[in-house]
Amino acid sequence: GPGGVALLGAAPGAPSCPHGPALLFVKTSRAGEQGRRFYACSACRDRKDCSFFQWEDEKVSETRLAAREEYNRSRQPSFTHRQNVERLKNFVLLPLSQRKFCQDCQRLLLPAEWQEHSGHQFQCDISTAQLKTPSQLLYPLENKKTNAQYLFADRSCQFLLDLIIALGFRRVLSVGTPRLHEMIQSKASQDKDFSIRSLLLDIDFRYSQFYTEDEFCHYNMFNHYFFGGEAARETCQQFLNQDKSERVIMVADPPFGGLVEALASSFRKLMAMWKETEKEGDNNQEMPMFWIFPYFFESRILQFFPSFSMMDYQVDYDNHALYKHGKTGRRQSPVRIFTNITPRMIVLPIEEGYRFCTICQRYVSSGNQHCEICNSCTSKDGRRWKHCALCNKCVKPSWFHCDKCNCCALQDHSCERTDVGCFICGKAGHKRSACPSLSLA
Repeated sequence: GPGGVALLGAAPGAPSCPHGPALLFVKTSRAGEQGRRFYACSACRDRKDCSFFQWEDEKVSETRLAAREEYNRSRQPSFTHRQNVERLKNFVLLPLSQRKFCQDCQRLLLPAEWQEHSGHQFQCDISTAQLKTPSQLLYPLENKKTNAQYLFADRSCQFLLDLIIALGFRRVLSVGTPRLHEMIQSKASQDKDFSIRSLLLDIDFRYSQFYTEDEFCHYNMFNHYFFGGEAARETCQQFLNQDKSERVIMVADPPFGGLVEALASSFRKLMAMWKETEKEGDNNQEMPMFWIFPYFFESRILQFFPSFSMMDYQVDYDNHALYKHGKTGRRQSPVRIFTNITPRMIVLPIEEGYRFCTICQRYVSSGNQHCEICNSCTSKDGRRWKHCALCNKCVKPSWFHCDKCNCCALQDHSCERTDVGCFICGKAGHKRSACPSLSLA
C-alpha cells in the first residue's frame, strides 16, 4: 500500500527555513517499516506554504547553503521588534488625523511612509483604543495548519480570564492567544489594582508593532524557536522567574491542524523553563496549563500529558463558523480546555447550563449525563450519549450497533468499508487526512 510520513522530532544541527529549525521526519511503509529520513518545515505541513525539504543524508553544497541563508533573510520582517517599538512611540505622538494603518501591508505608517503606500488601502484615525486591541485591527491569518488565527469570542475570553483570576494566578504565558493577552493588557492599563500580567508568544510578528519586547516574543510553538534569539528566550525566562510568590499559568491555543507531538514537545520545554524557577521542595510539580484543542484529540493529548483532563466548557471563536457556542447537536463548538489543574476547581458557568457532578467531581454540560455502568459522565460533544452493552461503552446518540462490524457506527454506514481502516491508526470511520493521530502527517 501507499507509504506514510512519521515525525521523529527536533534534531541537533537541523537545517533552518524561514520558520526556524526544521523537524526530522521519516517515510514509512504500510507495514510500519521506516525508510529514508528528511527535514521539513516545522510550522507548515503543506509544501505550498513552505517548500523547504532536505534529505537527512543529503550533502548540500556551499552555494546552495548560501542561497538558502539569503532566502531565509529575505523572508524576515522589514523591521526588527526594537524598531517597531520605536515606531509605535512616534506613532502615538501623532495627531489622530495622521495615524494611518496600511491594510495591504498590515503596518502602522509614519507620515514619511505615506507616499510609498499611496496605492494601498488605508485605515485612518487609529485611536489609542484600537492600538490596545490589535487583534481587531489586523486581518486574521487563515492557514489552518500553520498559523490559523481563530480569535476567542468575548464570552470565552472573559471566561478564561475570570477563571485564571479565581484560581489565583497572577501571570499568564499566552501562547498563541493574542486576544486573551490584549484583554489582560487593556485591563491592566485601565485599572491600577488589576494585578494580572501577560507575555504573548506568537508566530505572527505583526504584533511586535503594538507590544514592547517585555510583552511579546516572536515564537514558533512547533519547534520551540524564539526568533529573537537568546534575548527573547531570556525575556520569557525572566517572566516565568519574576516574583515566585505569583503563580504562573500557560494558556495555549495552537492551530488545530498542527502536529500534536511537536506542540507537546514545545510545551514541555516551556514547562522546563518554568521548572528552573521553582522553589526547593516543588520538584514534583508541573506548570499549570490550559491547552485549548478539539475534543477528538483527547487520546493524543493524554498520551503526552497523562495528568491532563478534558473540561466540558465549549470554547468559541469570533471568526470560525463551526467553532461557535451552541445549545444542541453539531451546532456546538468541538473545542475544549485540557488542563492539569484538578477538575473540580474548574468552575463552569451555571447560567450556560453547566452543572457539578458529585460522582465525577467536575463540572459537566447539561446534556452530559452520568452513566452508572461506565461510572463516568461520558459525553464528549455536549449531547447525551447512550451506553452500548455489546461495545461496553457509551457512544454517540446517532450511532447504532452493527453486528456485521461488531461495533457501533452511523446507521447508514457502509459495512464494506470497515475492512479498509485509516492508514495511520487502522480505525474505520475517517480518512487519513482527518485522523486525530497527527503524529503521522
